[in-house]
Amino acid sequence: MSKLEKIIEYNENFVKNKDYEKYITTKIPKKKMVILTCMDTRLTELLPKAMNIKNGDAKIIKDAGATVMHQFGGVMRSILVAVYEFKAEDIFVVGHHGCGMSNLDTTEVVNKMMDMGIKKETLLTLYNAGIDVKRWLHGFESVEGSIKESVSRIKSHPLLPENIKVHGLIMNPETGEIEVVINGDQ
Repeated sequence: MSKLEKIIEYNENFVKNKDYEKYITTKIPKKKMVILTCMDTRLTELLPKAMNIKNGDAKIIKDAGATVMHQFGGVMRSILVAVYEFKAEDIFVVGHHGCGMSNLDTTEVVNKMMDMGIKKETLLTLYNAGIDVKRWLHGFESVEGSIKESVSRIKSHPLLPENIKVHGLIMNPETGEIEVVINGDQ
């Protein structure tokens, strides 16, 4: 049985047994917050538990490294929609120690792409079109520095209202302990 077939089989029982009922909530986050965090699997359940977030409390955006790479990219778009459409008042950028985006070897990633069938010509075509794949994939050297940079990009966005608080946090992915890097309340 494929992964998709297993998911569909499980889902049919989930719906039939009405297991969804305990998750029913509104689309407006009760705690009026949006969290930008990393896609790391260790944070899937740990982060909400460690932050006392339950279903319906917050909008959660997951991105490799919890980074805002471009002020008009998809992550920032999601943050702005959370503010204007879903009434978020606080933005939390939550990175974590031991992040895979820290010191990511982009040459190795590009080599893996070619090993999996991406042609060197494709990479060269992208490069000639102004897209340096290695630079685009590059993460960061310091989790703390990355958090500060993302908070700065969010706070300085021309479409973000001044009254929105932006916080920067780092989480221990083993214990859930949170360290405040930037306190948006101050």
